[in-house]
Amino acid sequence: MAMKLPIVTLGIETSCDETAAAIYHSERGLISSTLYSQIDLHKNFGGVVPELASRSQLEKISPIVYEAIQRAQITLDDIDVVAVTNKPGLPGSLLVGICFAKALAWSKNKKLIGINHLEGHAFSACIEYDIPFPYLCLTASGGHTSLYLIKNFGDYQVLGETQDDAAGEAFDKIAKLMNLPYPGGPVIERLAREVDFKDFYYYPRSRHKTLDFSFSGLKTAVLYDLVKKNAYSLSTKTFLQGENEQFKKEVASSLLVCIADIFEQKLGLALQAYPYVKAITFVGGVACNKYIVERLRVFSVAHAIPFFHPSRDYCTDNAAMIAFVGNYKAQQGLFADFTLDINE
Repeated sequence: MAMKLPIVTLGIETSCDETAAAIYHSERGLISSTLYSQIDLHKNFGGVVPELASRSQLEKISPIVYEAIQRAQITLDDIDVVAVTNKPGLPGSLLVGICFAKALAWSKNKKLIGINHLEGHAFSACIEYDIPFPYLCLTASGGHTSLYLIKNFGDYQVLGETQDDAAGEAFDKIAKLMNLPYPGGPVIERLAREVDFKDFYYYPRSRHKTLDFSFSGLKTAVLYDLVKKNAYSLSTKTFLQGENEQFKKEVASSLLVCIADIFEQKLGLALQAYPYVKAITFVGGVACNKYIVERLRVFSVAHAIPFFHPSRDYCTDNAAMIAFVGNYKAQQGLFADFTLDINE
């Protein structure tokens, strides 16, 4: 049974390496959002170490949730619903969030809702904008790249998804090949900007006329190109160009242009198949990339369709989107019981 308005929802997000909590009010909107980032914890490893991630979340989840409640100037008794990410993600990290959420909901007799992390991203732009339905949503991050037809709140269709590496994963892996710091996306954009986003090497675009994504071939193409140019050793797995910044800039720029081209191609195919959509949104961690955002904005203008993307804080993993989705699910009466588990 749906809850009566207004509804106050606590959202908890621990699907990967972030520990986040947020409070969403059905009439006032988002009233607080807190996050602890683990980038410094994982950067020396060139990627997320699952055990380190979950251990950190065990330490941080209680103070992060408490801070979100304090910032909202409410108490635990004022919360109606506890919404928590239960899929997809790192099992240990998901368990930290779910166990905390279940304990809190049980102890305070609150409703519980499990949230799909990807649904959170798909509706993240709605936190700040009134987006007309139906719309196309391109979500791109380190773990997922997908294209959705969003029909209404909680009503969406997966049109295409990554078949292997995600776009953000390709950034990180290629950055690691060139001895660039983690995460790879921001440094690749910085290097590409210094050579004006030119396409020096023209890496292969997708030739398949489907709406699915594949970036493992692109990563391999870049690797083979580095080997051919004597810039990478397969035997020692080391970048051989040392401090050759110009070469790194050219590779970074070509990679970024290629991924933007692939995104445009998929959106173009989707618009042909669904010409009635009223908007395009671009969400997820890769939506922090200003170059790709501008490319897709120009693409949308050329197709006479509104374009939306969230603020940076709502692009990367966050609890605001989990609280938002949890709030409308509460209005629809879509609650879970205390058997809620990860990836179900």
